[in-house]
Amino acid sequence: MASRTRREILVGGGALAAAAAVGAGSASAQAYPTRPITIICPWGAGGGTDATARIVASVMERELKQPVNVVNRTGGSGVVGHAAIAAAPPDGYTLGIVTVEISMMHWQGLTELKPDSYTPLALMNEDPPGIQVNAASPYKTVKELADAIKKAPHGSLKASGTGQGGIWHLALVGWLTAMGLKPDHVRWVPLNGAAPAMQDLAAGGLDLVTCSVPEARAIIEAGKARSLAVMAAERNPAFKDVPTLKEAMGIDYTTGAWRGFTAPKGLPPAIANTLTAALKKVNESKEYHEFMNNRGFGIRWADATGFAKFMDEGNKAMGVAMKAAGLAKG
Repeated sequence: MASRTRREILVGGGALAAAAAVGAGSASAQAYPTRPITIICPWGAGGGTDATARIVASVMERELKQPVNVVNRTGGSGVVGHAAIAAAPPDGYTLGIVTVEISMMHWQGLTELKPDSYTPLALMNEDPPGIQVNAASPYKTVKELADAIKKAPHGSLKASGTGQGGIWHLALVGWLTAMGLKPDHVRWVPLNGAAPAMQDLAAGGLDLVTCSVPEARAIIEAGKARSLAVMAAERNPAFKDVPTLKEAMGIDYTTGAWRGFTAPKGLPPAIANTLTAALKKVNESKEYHEFMNNRGFGIRWADATGFAKFMDEGNKAMGVAMKAAGLAKG
């Protein structure tokens, strides 16, 4: 031992220190999380995205054994909140609930953010649009409505469901295009969301509304409207009498609003895996299913890899739809 040189002692000590640092890092990663987690919601309190974020947060707390808080960062048609998620430190303590708008906003020139600007964690929800008509409408099936649309003069029929270029507008564009019609064959009336659109439909001011069936539910249950079809691969169990477009018309066109969870880009894989596992537990929980089913919200699960693929495909489809509708910039 006495014959060791000073250099050997220093090198040996450095190796021990490095090993200790690696061990501490591993212990830290294994201990995650050690403090409260924040979920950024890009939309206002009380809405469907906010409600989904809060039920997920409440169940995640049990799985991660740390408080999980939801913070609303609204504005800019969703840009403000989505930007805040992307700009947060990639340490696992700031997450976000991202929505379908992340595959739309950049096509409109509102932001440079895209689905691949984040670390995907899990897809948790998807709500396809339904095609609603007034209860007194002569069209009893979506095929009867489609035939009437084809015969009607360009722009003579009116539809709504959200603002110009919103997800429900693009749903109509996609359906019309799938029928071989021009994307503006039915005139779109911009309104501030599905609720006023359904009220206008019930009052006779619109011929049809494309929005999710859960959003239309109150007017439908009041006997003032009915849903003819959903643009989904499967029927919604909460509205099992409403057929899909493929069932009713043979048109294999699906789209919808969705919600999923992400973290800033660069999140360490070990932490990402922990979060995806926790979200899977949420998705499997009784509380989550009861909450979503009671509101008629669709439950759709995909892990990080599946969610990334889902967003990539949706982003390309949105580009096609928005270009067809003349809503894409550049």
